[in-house]
Amino acid sequence: MRIKSIFVVTILLLVISSLAAQQITIYTIGDSTMANKPNPEENPERGWAQMLPNFFSKNVKIINKAVNGRSTKSFIEENRWENVYDSLKKGDYVFIQFGHNDQKVNDPKRYTNPHTAYRYNLKKIVEETLKKGAYPVLFSSIARRNFNEEGTLVDSHGAYPMEARLVADEMNIPFIDLQYLSEKLEESYGVEESKKLHLHYLPGELPYYKDGKNDDTHLSVIGATEIAKLVVNQIKLLNLKIKNEIKF
Repeated sequence: MRIKSIFVVTILLLVISSLAAQQITIYTIGDSTMANKPNPEENPERGWAQMLPNFFSKNVKIINKAVNGRSTKSFIEENRWENVYDSLKKGDYVFIQFGHNDQKVNDPKRYTNPHTAYRYNLKKIVEETLKKGAYPVLFSSIARRNFNEEGTLVDSHGAYPMEARLVADEMNIPFIDLQYLSEKLEESYGVEESKKLHLHYLPGELPYYKDGKNDDTHLSVIGATEIAKLVVNQIKLLNLKIKNEIKF
């Protein structure tokens, strides 16, 4: 009878341990370069966080809360961050990538000064994530495919990536420099081939874009997958705990 009781207790502990492992969640917050895109059967656009589930075990749940067109300011003021914060539990992760829309100087609902509001908004998100016992990871924005006539890839983000790095350094949290990594990716593909990373279609080439598309910011399936690979490799290099759930 005692042996049977020990066996039952052992099984229960294994079940509890298994359930605990399945409770790890990665929340991704940011803009359209990260967000889930609708109609994937027809739509060739992807956000890089949309591809992350392909790289993690079933013990990890990816909840992609990134939204097209959002800056740190609008994400917070629309209570989108509050909704994530309310759901956070100890041991979860928050991947944070903003900057593209914080640059919108003609839109007061989104624009943030990189050295003041942007910095403090990032700090707020990081501080509140830590308060919940969760793990924040800061990212710089992915590069735009912005080659000049000489074939040089030119920066379009200004001070925002550096401010993200400074916040990560100041608060001693992991930082993944997606701007640098995606710049190297764009350059490795070259001026013409790098179009495959984005959305370049001639009129009539694709039913979803009947009038064609010429977008050097947002990502194709190839581009989003490549960026997701960069993120996963950095997670390994940074030795984050979540690395143990990476499939390959």
